[in-house]
Amino acid sequence: MPHRLRKTRYMRGSRTHGYGAHDRHRGRGSRHYRRAGRHKHLWTYVVKYEPDYFGKHGFKSPRSKFLRLRTINVGQLDELLDKLEAEGRLGEREGLPYVDLEALGYGKLLGRGDISRPVLVRVKAFTELAEKKVLEAGGRIITE
Repeated sequence: MPHRLRKTRYMRGSRTHGYGAHDRHRGRGSRHYRRAGRHKHLWTYVVKYEPDYFGKHGFKSPRSKFLRLRTINVGQLDELLDKLEAEGRLGEREGLPYVDLEALGYGKLLGRGDISRPVLVRVKAFTELAEKKVLEAGGRIITE
């Protein structure tokens, strides 16, 4: 609303601005869009409606996006092999199915789950349990 059309403009000089007694509209507190008093008289409002109002909300380094390492479990690797085979994207090296996890966006192979067939896996990092399970299945892990 333009300033010239507000009630306060045409009520200038009238003392009460059309509200009768001069204290009728005083002391009504802050509006809903202001945040004053959240740690004082509006504390019960915070507890009821905004329980996460206080706490850490600050800066997160943009570099943390690049430091994250995508992982895959040995059990998921078995499913991935089936999927790649169905799409015709599963390679073969040394007589074994070959999967390059780095090219697929994975940085580390973890040991949860089981693998049912031998496979040659290229990955940057892996756990001891993952290596043990892949070797037991008759496969190998390459870290070149």
